Amino acid sequence: MEQPAAPSAPVARLRALRSVELRTTQFGAAADFYSEVWGLEVVEAERGASWLRGTNEQHHVLQLTEADRTALGRLSFAVATPAEVDEAARRLLSRGIVPVTEPGPLDQVGGGYGLRFADPEGRLVELSAETWAVPPRGREEALPVGVTHTVLNTADIDASVAFYRDVLGMRVSDWSEHQMAFLRCNADHHSIAFNQAEWASLNHVAYEMSSVDHFMRGLGRLRHHGVVPKWGPGRHGPGNNTFSYFTDPSGLVCEYTSDVAQIVEDTWICRVWRRTPELSDLWGTAGPPSPEIRSHMAGSPDPGPLADGVEPSALGGRSGVRA
Repeated sequence: MEQPAAPSAPVARLRALRSVELRTTQFGAAADFYSEVWGLEVVEAERGASWLRGTNEQHHVLQLTEADRTALGRLSFAVATPAEVDEAARRLLSRGIVPVTEPGPLDQVGGGYGLRFADPEGRLVELSAETWAVPPRGREEALPVGVTHTVLNTADIDASVAFYRDVLGMRVSDWSEHQMAFLRCNADHHSIAFNQAEWASLNHVAYEMSSVDHFMRGLGRLRHHGVVPKWGPGRHGPGNNTFSYFTDPSGLVCEYTSDVAQIVEDTWICRVWRRTPELSDLWGTAGPPSPEIRSHMAGSPDPGPLADGVEPSALGGRSGVRA
């Protein structure tokens, strides 16, 4: 007979960062930017909300929602089966974490079976399985494949890392001194990174390009639209990924990236990188980040969507937890 999981066990095995929801006061302009300039494709849209896909098979990788305040709405992680979602609910409760929505069919565009809960700084986290898939698009064009990582500002980097490591089972790949921590849930060097800051907020969302060539051609496409990088292009030390950072019409930072380091679990050794210009950009092409992009990356204090009075019914799914 299978023994119940110990409270110390992670609640689930995360497979990937599936999608990100952004709440924005500039909904119309942001929807146009991501669909007409950034390279995502609208899957479905309704008044005040839009769901956009990349070239992979995910139904959507970005949800834009009209709101009174521009901020992160939700992080959605993939798990393998509905049974894992049910088990995650039990393990969350064993830790004293009550899900915002009970495990069950998600009443949302893209379907799926999942649950949602808040992390210690109020971010809304979704675990889901059996979401709808769409046929992959061709990858010949310089378009984003999907969301590859999100960097989050935190007022307590040690507590944030501990929660995502111990509760969600993510592994720490590297540190950038005691300023940034890079966490993975699959072979990619990081799916989430935390940046020590004055407050919790969204730092940026990164979108994968298929290759360095696609990455550079994507920058060229943006330039034709009159959009130039706020920082980049360059190549980071931690993660080894290329980078080029932009701001969307809401002022949120978005990144094109490629070539992220792939982790072999049995051989990878976590290291602490020094915070020096030559390691922030191995190519030496980007220069230091400007005060403007630093300000956008800092964002505004974000207590999370639940603190804004968003009802659980508006999040999809049902409130409460099944016995």
